[in-house]
Amino acid sequence: MAAPAAAVHRNPMDSMKSTWQKADKSTWAFPHRFFNFFDPVEKQIDPPIHAKTDKVPYLPDWRMHVWILSHALVPVALHHAYVLYSGSNPHMLVVFLFYSLALNVNGGREIRLLRQVGNKTGYLDGDKHARDGIPDYTIRKVMVSLLTASHVRPMLTVMLSYSAAQTPATINWRWLPLEIGLALLAVDFWFYWYHRLMHEVSFLWKFHRTHHLTKHPNPLLSLYADHVQEMFDVVVIPTLGYLTVRALGLPMGFYETWVCHQYLIFTEALGHSGLRVYVTAPSPFSPIFRFLGIEGIIEDHDLHHRYGWKSSHSYAKHCRLWDVAFGTDYKRIECTETNIDWNDTVKFPLF
Repeated sequence: MAAPAAAVHRNPMDSMKSTWQKADKSTWAFPHRFFNFFDPVEKQIDPPIHAKTDKVPYLPDWRMHVWILSHALVPVALHHAYVLYSGSNPHMLVVFLFYSLALNVNGGREIRLLRQVGNKTGYLDGDKHARDGIPDYTIRKVMVSLLTASHVRPMLTVMLSYSAAQTPATINWRWLPLEIGLALLAVDFWFYWYHRLMHEVSFLWKFHRTHHLTKHPNPLLSLYADHVQEMFDVVVIPTLGYLTVRALGLPMGFYETWVCHQYLIFTEALGHSGLRVYVTAPSPFSPIFRFLGIEGIIEDHDLHHRYGWKSSHSYAKHCRLWDVAFGTDYKRIECTETNIDWNDTVKFPLF
């Protein structure tokens, strides 16, 4: 008699099972309460469920720009007020702490607002599967990853570009739109190739596979990944993007770099939200991308997670320029041109 096949033992750390929100709150640890702040159990409602052929509402670009710029420039304005009052620029450590606080406040607000919008619009592939929750086994790891990134990113901005000799009054408003657009495009180029290689090179895939355990991600799972990938996402790729724009001769001072990073971080959360909304990844170049048919939208990255494993597609985040140029574009399902209701506009609350 043939020996029975060996049982397959799955690593519990690979499980996407999420049941902790149904448990007694008295059993919760700090990570559970941390995530409950973003999605309180008592406020959860069932989002609407749509068929794939139901019309998809539209979120105008200008609403995204207003939200990002207002939240990015408030800390800059407060910084400027301090300089006017004190007559000097603060030490870089103080700047790091202040902008870390600002990033955490802004990021938390965005995540909560994305959930509010999703409760009204529903989610992509919602007729088949709900959004993944924070996994029971790795909830602490996800929390640590988010908190680490929310402090490393402003630290990176300070280390790359802060100079006490340059106050907020030195912002070059004329160059800012071009710097934002080119920074996003440069980051997308480096991210495209790093991301594609992580899928196609067997040795590198092991660092990326954890991120693909979620097939229907939510914004809190944006950094659900191996530590090596986290380092590249948070440090290496943004640095390469920054250096690329500097190499093109643009100034990229601290305050402009801060604004660029707010666009990057906003799009990261938006791209993992799964909102059933047609919204272009915000960029000053978005109208050009849409005209050329290479705009990036939420569904592009959502399909990358849903159908992509080692062999995948749609590797870029901010637009489809590099995917189209290098043959890794993928057709959309719900957000096709004929399925968008341009008269049904979605609001993204400012406050």
